[in-house]
Amino acid sequence: MSGKGAPELSVKNCGDLRVAVVAALWHERIMDGLVDGALRALHELGIDEPTLLRVPGSFELPVVAKVLAGRGYDAIVALGVVVRGGTPHFEYVCQGVTQGLTQVTVDTGVPIGFGVLTCDTEEQALDRAGIEGSTEDKGHEAVTAAVATAATLRTVSEPWRQGRGAGA
Repeated sequence: MSGKGAPELSVKNCGDLRVAVVAALWHERIMDGLVDGALRALHELGIDEPTLLRVPGSFELPVVAKVLAGRGYDAIVALGVVVRGGTPHFEYVCQGVTQGLTQVTVDTGVPIGFGVLTCDTEEQALDRAGIEGSTEDKGHEAVTAAVATAATLRTVSEPWRQGRGAGA
């Protein structure tokens, strides 16, 4: 099980964060579970008006995340699923999405919750989608990770600005 060893994150006082969820459309049942888990997590954290955008597939997630990061969002959650097939397409898409989202978060400083399932089978993805019978809820986990990171960044950036002044 991939969820072994996951940290228990406690996130508080984050209801004022601007959070966007970007979700692919491929594999509708799996994606509906991921989106539901993400929205439930945001509600539990007191973030009741997130932005939700849908894109054709996982490969389109990085470009939308980059635009959102430039528009003042405190955290972004990227949700998608890529199921291995019989061609190298799986590797290309997984690598492109992972590198693209990593580049966006490093370049912008905006945390991105990585909720992109990269599975060998559809059954593995269903088991991680947060639907009835699933053992994991990766949409919920991606939100918690992104918001926890945004909250951490808030604690390190505000004292720095106050203590050193602008431009320091």
